[in-house]
Amino acid sequence: MNDWHSWAALVVFVGAYSLIISEKIHRVAVALGGAGLMLAIGATDDVTAFYSEDTGVDWNVIFLLMGMMMIVGVLKKTGMFEYLAIWAVKRARARPYRVMAMLVVITALASALLDNVTTVLLVAPVTLLVCERLGLPAAPFLIAEVFASNIGGTATLVGDPPNIIIASRAGLTFNDFLIHLAPLAAVLILLLLLLCRVMFRKSFVYDEDRAAEIMELEEREAIRDPRLLIQGLVVLVLVVAGFVLHPVLHYEPSVVALLGAGLLIAVSAVETGDVLAEVEWPTLAFFAGLFVMIGGLIDTGVVDEVSGALADMIGTNEFAGSMLMLGASAALSGVVDNIPYVATMAPITGDLVQNMGGASDHVMWWALALGADLGGNATAIGASANVVVLGIAERNRQPISFWQFTKYGLVVTAVTVVVAMAYVWLRYFGWG
Repeated sequence: MNDWHSWAALVVFVGAYSLIISEKIHRVAVALGGAGLMLAIGATDDVTAFYSEDTGVDWNVIFLLMGMMMIVGVLKKTGMFEYLAIWAVKRARARPYRVMAMLVVITALASALLDNVTTVLLVAPVTLLVCERLGLPAAPFLIAEVFASNIGGTATLVGDPPNIIIASRAGLTFNDFLIHLAPLAAVLILLLLLLCRVMFRKSFVYDEDRAAEIMELEEREAIRDPRLLIQGLVVLVLVVAGFVLHPVLHYEPSVVALLGAGLLIAVSAVETGDVLAEVEWPTLAFFAGLFVMIGGLIDTGVVDEVSGALADMIGTNEFAGSMLMLGASAALSGVVDNIPYVATMAPITGDLVQNMGGASDHVMWWALALGADLGGNATAIGASANVVVLGIAERNRQPISFWQFTKYGLVVTAVTVVVAMAYVWLRYFGWG
């Protein structure tokens, strides 16, 4: 980092991150201001920021979010989320912790099949309605679902974007992720349920009157537009099928989401303006600014310096290397979005594996995946799902502060990373 651009980019990023933490200025203004400063100091330029596939704005993420937000916006008009909210509460007998456990498990399973961002977009509206019906604070439930989405997304190749990057670099298959990471993800979800019982215990207030009212409701009466519901569900099924069949169809998730949103608007009677009004535009702007800021760190070599230092510390010791890779990746992914981090670390990890003579069972790659995926839970901006849920909560007047999220996120990350380290040691070294 001899170039002044590197130091300037680091100062801008640290300053922006500090302002986001302090919450004295809205995070969208900070992200866009930080992106503007990165461009002004020459840490990146317009071509790189807006057109670079590696270090610019990830338009696939932006348009995936926009497409899914539009589909969710149409489904909200049908009463489907009210139906699911009543159904979930009745199945859990209106007991708050049972409701949270049900939503956590559903979120984790859905995140393994879809990507975690799509999952929270679908689950968050249900959660808000459940909490409204039961008179409960929504924040603990939404935060728990974010944790579940990031842990559940660890289990499969398509569950979290970093896994797709790792699979491409390492030549790993969908089944490889299922065999190596799904068992750990299942254990971590059970552990998360126990942590939620302790962390959010003050929120589990049972209101007998509200519970009785909900138990008497008929969920089918919540459906306001059956025809639109059928149209929306058909499109949603097609979109999910497009996500799952990505290895065959070769359509990016963003393309599938936009095609689905366009098809749903075309075949239904909803107004385009009404659908666009449901898009979380501040969240998309925040992502764009964040991508530009992180791109500035990558373009000026700051991320490479950190990654190179990590590689030097690892050397050829596979066990120590995997532990360091997992721990350091978790720490860094809590600060820098895990997608660009993994994109930067993937070639370095490939070189490390070669230096180790191939490294058995792809353990270094699993360590990178676990660190990046689980580390995303550490802070409010550690992963895409976190940012999306914070935006939804703010729009529904249930704001979640940076520290409110992060104080729980640090606990969950620390516990899950320690368990992941024990799993890696036991599976790949302890039995060897």
